[in-house]
Amino acid sequence: MKLLHVASRSAVVLVEAPGLYETEKPYRYTLQEIADGKKRWPRMPLAPRQEDSSRKVLSFYALFPDTQYSLCVDFGDGETEEISFRTADEKCTMDVRRFGARGDGIHNDGAAIQAAIACCPEGGRVFLPAGTYLTGPIFLKSGLHLDFALGAVLKLTADRSQIPILPGMTPHWDEKGDTDLGSWEGNPLDSFASLITGVEVKDVCITGPGVLDGGEGDWWKNPKVRRGAWRPRLFFLCRSENVVVHGLSFRNSPAWNIQPYFSRDLKFLDICVNAPADSPNTDGFDPESCENLLLCGAHFSVGDDCIAIKAGKIYMASTRHTPTRHVRICHCLMEDGHGGVTVGSEMAGGVYDVEVSHCLMRHTDRGLRIKTRRGRGKEGVIDGIVFRDIRMENVRSPLCCNAMYYCDPDGHTPYVQTREKLPVDDRTPRIGSLTFERVTAADAEACAGYFLGIPEMPCERVTLKDCSFDFAPDGKKMVPVMAEGVEECFRRGLILRNVREAVIENTRFNGIEGPEVETEEVGSLKRDGE
Repeated sequence: MKLLHVASRSAVVLVEAPGLYETEKPYRYTLQEIADGKKRWPRMPLAPRQEDSSRKVLSFYALFPDTQYSLCVDFGDGETEEISFRTADEKCTMDVRRFGARGDGIHNDGAAIQAAIACCPEGGRVFLPAGTYLTGPIFLKSGLHLDFALGAVLKLTADRSQIPILPGMTPHWDEKGDTDLGSWEGNPLDSFASLITGVEVKDVCITGPGVLDGGEGDWWKNPKVRRGAWRPRLFFLCRSENVVVHGLSFRNSPAWNIQPYFSRDLKFLDICVNAPADSPNTDGFDPESCENLLLCGAHFSVGDDCIAIKAGKIYMASTRHTPTRHVRICHCLMEDGHGGVTVGSEMAGGVYDVEVSHCLMRHTDRGLRIKTRRGRGKEGVIDGIVFRDIRMENVRSPLCCNAMYYCDPDGHTPYVQTREKLPVDDRTPRIGSLTFERVTAADAEACAGYFLGIPEMPCERVTLKDCSFDFAPDGKKMVPVMAEGVEECFRRGLILRNVREAVIENTRFNGIEGPEVETEEVGSLKRDGE
């Protein structure tokens, strides 16, 4: 077992047994306190002391501060493992009810919650007991521990007049720079503040099995029309560091659910993100220009991409040049979205060193989805993307790489869509290494993979090793990548267009019609040690 994080009232542990989102065989865990060297049943009124589970990531809440605990996992047949941990110390608790919050879902509790946050001393925590707290955006501060009880719901007001606007750009007095706060689809644009907003905060911990709810506003009406400002997210971090989010559920977001922005050293553990399948732009998790990020044990079911890794459009790349890099995504379940894990299309600052491992994807349109296009710029490099130990079920087109994505107002112009070689210049992005190891897909429909590079800048290297793709006999045709001239596909293998080097080892295709690998403008293709 591995301790992922421990706070004063909670802990989260990774059970390092075989499995993806769940272990291959169930187990029983036992949590006990340790006092004077002896184990005893803990004093937890709201948390189980002993229970059966198959989750890879285990969370515990309602613990006591500065207390030693022992966790034992028993798989049966004498196979057990035990770890111990000590919860953090805590100075005091600021209960938002004592500051006037009602939690009745009717009265606006924003001022009371913000007062509790402002008054909380270093080493204390702000606590939301069970209830529904209607509010405008809540702003974090450095050193904050915000703790949700089971049954605590933070709900965004539908009244836009109570939601402040974050300016996209504020020019500096010397006209040599600007400060960006609001963001919308890769550009610094005015946007409504998010339900929880953190601007330049450090050492923040948000815990507990609470819920962030986007409320009942009309955010999804005319979603591409700016009304006052662009739609808010549920959770937004701007230029922040050392932030942990553990155990929260997110639902009904006005737009993207979670957006860390120009932030670093982040952990998102055992979270759950839900949105209706037809809700617009409700991506689950969209880190933009971030570094050193762990997402572990998350469950997604959304109306757009489950995870979309981003790095801004060309203005942000040219003025900030901050790539997203060192991202680890593991033991997650992605369901009912357009893509399981997407890179782009706003990636002009570059995306490097991303590893997605031990994840399960069900009923998403695509598994891995790379999206870029001419005009993202020379800093727009995607490199070092690794998919390892992934299972896909009913994912229509498992692997998709599209360097001619027809996004933005000029997306259908000849400059973006032509198949002719254009001169390589400062507007030309690049796709480097894409690696897939032990990826299995069952009941695919369109094709195992479709890789479309730019003629003048082909994808550099595509590697498949120990993978398998099995196709549903009764699936439907689908256009796997959103670029002009791409045909509908049905039960096809691997399609490679404008790829410099491809390596395919011990990979099988079952139930396809036609050749296993189709190539066009591929420099080198190596199969099974050739």
